[in-house]
Amino acid sequence: MGEPERALLAIDGDLRGGLEEMHLQAGLGISRMYLHGGRDTQPALARSLEIAEHRGDPVDQLKVLGPLNMFYLRTGDFNSALQCARQCSSIAEKSQDPGIVALGHFFLGNSLHFTGNLAPARLELEAAVRGDPLPHRTPASYVGFQGRGLAGGILARNLWLQGFPDQADDRARQTIKETAEADHSLTLCIALLGGIAVFLWRGDLQIAQEHIDWLISRAGLHSLSPYVSVARGFEGELAIRRGDLSGGVSSLRRCIEKLHASTYEVFTTMLELSLIKGLAALGQLDESMTRLEKAKQSVEANGDLCYMPELLRMAANLSPSMPASYVQGLLLEALDTSRKMGAHGWELRVATDLAAFMNARGARSDANGLLKSVFDHFHEGLDTEDLSVAKHLLADLSGRTERLHRTRRETIDALKE
Repeated sequence: MGEPERALLAIDGDLRGGLEEMHLQAGLGISRMYLHGGRDTQPALARSLEIAEHRGDPVDQLKVLGPLNMFYLRTGDFNSALQCARQCSSIAEKSQDPGIVALGHFFLGNSLHFTGNLAPARLELEAAVRGDPLPHRTPASYVGFQGRGLAGGILARNLWLQGFPDQADDRARQTIKETAEADHSLTLCIALLGGIAVFLWRGDLQIAQEHIDWLISRAGLHSLSPYVSVARGFEGELAIRRGDLSGGVSSLRRCIEKLHASTYEVFTTMLELSLIKGLAALGQLDESMTRLEKAKQSVEANGDLCYMPELLRMAANLSPSMPASYVQGLLLEALDTSRKMGAHGWELRVATDLAAFMNARGARSDANGLLKSVFDHFHEGLDTEDLSVAKHLLADLSGRTERLHRTRRETIDALKE
């Protein structure tokens, strides 16, 4: 039994329902959440919120709603997290404390990001980064972390998804540097999670490895076991991308199982995507397809829709034996979903696959036009993995298209003669 539990048992009848119990219940919920995942967290936070609402103090309510928002995110209930974040934002807007206002922006921006609302998420996250001067000196520190560090990590992910890979890299590195200098381990670990996602999406494998090692060391030192599990899962993705398919798949299986057991679900969809790719590369298509369908159902039910375009793209790649119209339909759906979301990072991957699909069926000119229209959106990160792949395919398509046009012109000229 920890200190919060013993203190709660010591509270007598006169103190029940008061400020002391509110603080203790919130402290108990927060400590359980960060040390053990979502297990046994919600009752303590719900009791604390009940007391805060009864007391009628908006700052007290925000102090509990913030951790409750994080609880919903960690347990994979992204829809409830967004609803809770909107409450946080509404209360925070009325505060005179810049740290609390910034946290309101962070909670809403974070939840909007995972639910696929990227444009408003960016506005909220940028406001959080700008407006959080010294969060450790404000009542906002009650939630257990520094909002600026968390907002920067999620903003980096958001920027990559919106099609700004270099800005994403800059934001990730700056956030990690700031949180490391502040020496706040929890905030640093969460900033590292956001940064590592960006490094992996960019294809910067060595940089990702260095930060994964850092995350494992720091999270392990402070018994933040869910973060260690996510980091080990990222290691599994690296292993797969470096050719160790069996080792990477085994590592990802173990990590995902541990995260499910601790009800820490924030990054399980991302790790599932890596596992599905690894299983497909091993030729285990039945299991990869089964896991993909389960992941899609989970995303639709729980709301982490930011991954939906990538899930649809992978579904197309895992359906080589299906009719061409079915595969093309999945890719077109993925393209439409990414465009509606403003997720140009996913859109480029989909457009590259769709262009290759069209080219293989003789529609080279259309394939070239499609991919070029998406590629031309990017003005940075041209040396990153996805853009390099797209650039090489474009060169091939453009060359073949030009040769085809030249042949047609020569034929027409010959007929005229």
